Order: sequence, then structure tokens, then C-alpha cells
Amino acid sequence: MRPETRRPDRSGNLKGAALMSAAAVLFAAEVLMIRWMTARGIPIEVQLFARALGQLLWVSPRIATSGLAVFRTKRLPMHLLRGMSSLICWGLYYYSFTRLDMATGTVLSFTNVMFTTLLAAPILGERVDRWRWFGTIAGLLGVAVMLRPGAEVDALGAAAAIAAAIAWCGITLSSRSLTRTDSTLTVLAWVGVFTSLGVLPLAVAAWVPPGLFELGLLLVVATVMPGIIFLVTEALRHGEASAIAPFQYLRLVVVTAAGWILFNEVPDLFGWIGAAIILSGALVITVAEARRR
Repeated sequence: MRPETRRPDRSGNLKGAALMSAAAVLFAAEVLMIRWMTARGIPIEVQLFARALGQLLWVSPRIATSGLAVFRTKRLPMHLLRGMSSLICWGLYYYSFTRLDMATGTVLSFTNVMFTTLLAAPILGERVDRWRWFGTIAGLLGVAVMLRPGAEVDALGAAAAIAAAIAWCGITLSSRSLTRTDSTLTVLAWVGVFTSLGVLPLAVAAWVPPGLFELGLLLVVATVMPGIIFLVTEALRHGEASAIAPFQYLRLVVVTAAGWILFNEVPDLFGWIGAAIILSGALVITVAEARRR
């Protein structure tokens, strides 16, 4: 008799796709929040502190039940690297959207998968197959198209977005290393501590008294935006990575539509072409990575 083959759990994939789509929408909402907070005069440093403190608050109930044992680790320097990578990444990411249109900033953030591929082999000793190399080269070509000489893209904003994508590699690679020895809760707890403490002096120095509406925006950032990590984690828990990972790119559609409707932002022809190339390369790498796992 032929052995039975295990069919994929389609209901799990549907639930995972829905959760990943929700995370993409929340990612897009965060970009809008950055725009609104900046327009209302809230310094980037204060925005980052709200984001970092919110992440720590999200895991605080688990810390309360688990006690200080959740911080037990033999790899504190690696946790520091993970925390500082997060702080640098989000700082540059937030700053990039103060200078770039929403679609361009979002597209450039997707280059993190290309840079991670470039660094995975020499740092983690991972084997990079031809599809991941193809996606990486395509993505970098897309960046060249978007940032070609004469392009109407703010150079400093683009540099910040690409630097944020490179810093994201530090998050990805250090997380892969840490999860081999430490629990996810331990990683999240230390990230919350290091990012909050790291940005606190900058937030104090840049502090300006906010109004009630501005406090409301900061409260939303602190309480809602850390849900991105929760949604992505739950999506991967319920569905197959190869089936649901591509849904993260839905945020480009939402961001582009919001930028067009709310701010009349429309990339030029070469911007669309470069965005399509970057998105295609990122999608190839994402699917190849998910199937490899």
C-alpha cells in the first residue's frame, strides 16, 4: 500500500495569511502614525521611546509571572547587539519617513532581506542557494533604478532607509543566533530593556510638552504597534511559512494607497519600476527562505 501523504492544513494557512495581512496593515498604520506625529511636532526620539517602552510593556505580564528568571542568559553581549540593532534600525526607519514619500520608504525597507542574504553566509555559515542570490541581485538592481542619477528622491532619506535595512540584518542575524540558546521571551525582554534605556536620554533631551491629542498618538504607538511582532509570530505558528510569508508585502499596497489618498504622493515611472523589481526580489528570497526551513 502507498503511504498516506500529509495534506497541508489549509485552514491554518488561511488563518496565518489573515494574521500576516493584519500585521501588514498595522505596519502601514505605523508609517501613518510617524507622519502624523512628526507633523504634530513630536520629536523622533520621543516617538521611539514610546515604541520601545510599549514593547517592554507587552512582555511585562509574562515577566511578572516568570520573575527575574526570564532575564537569565549567558549571552548578554549578543542581547546588547540585538537591542542596539533594533534601536538603530527603528530610529533610521522612523527618520526616513520624515523625508521620503511613504511608498518609497516602504519599498526601500524591503531591501533588508537582500542584505540579510549577503551576510548570512559569512556570519552564520548558512548556505545561500541560487534563488536567494537571484532575488538579492534583482533587489539591488531595483534600488539602483529607484535612486538613479536625477531621481527626485531625497538622498538623506534614502540613505537612512537603506541603513535601517542593513541594521535590520543585525536584528535578524542576532535573533537567529540567540534563539539557538535562549527563549523567545528572554530575547524580547532584553530587547525592551536595551531599547528603552538606549533611547531614554535622547527622548529626555528632545522632550517638548505634548498636548492631549499628541499624548493619544504616543499611547497608540506604545500599546498597539508592538502587536506587529505578536501578529507575525502567531501567523507563523498557524500557517506554513512558504504560504503566508508573501502576505507581509501587502503593506506596500496599503501604504501606497494611503500616501496617494491622504498626501497626494505618487512615485514616478522609474520609481514604480524600481519598486516592482525590489518587491519581486524580496518575494523570491522570502519564498526560497520559507521553503528552505
